[in-house]
Amino acid sequence: MIVNLRRIDDDYNIEATNEDGLTVQTDGSPDIGGHNAAFRPMQMLLASLGGCSSIDVIYLLRKQRQQLDDLQVQVSAQRRDEEPRIFTDIHVAYKLYGDLDDKKAERACRLSMEKMCSVSLMLKAGGVKFTWDYEVLPAEK
Repeated sequence: MIVNLRRIDDDYNIEATNEDGLTVQTDGSPDIGGHNAAFRPMQMLLASLGGCSSIDVIYLLRKQRQQLDDLQVQVSAQRRDEEPRIFTDIHVAYKLYGDLDDKKAERACRLSMEKMCSVSLMLKAGGVKFTWDYEVLPAEK
């Protein structure tokens, strides 16, 4: 796996391109001269965590022939005050919409957070404390 990065302005706006030519941008905080033009790297890490876990949950529920109509995930985190400002605690909240078996939904979320999501497992190895919860809701109309 290779990702190439290049600076796209005179400040902190960076574009990353993967091997398939897909791109994503990051930018620095306005506090240091960034322009808020894109996610900051630590926000991108939380989005990566949420995306990785979402893929796991969708995959597991499809495998179990569960009708998942929608999935919303909120990832919230706390950082320590001193440098480096690493994450100390992360909470992942899943909202699963559809006609789902509650036990299968819980199992999919648990397996993702405890055994499958590479991003969460790397962060846990670095000492980040994780919590998570889920709720199954009827499909939104």
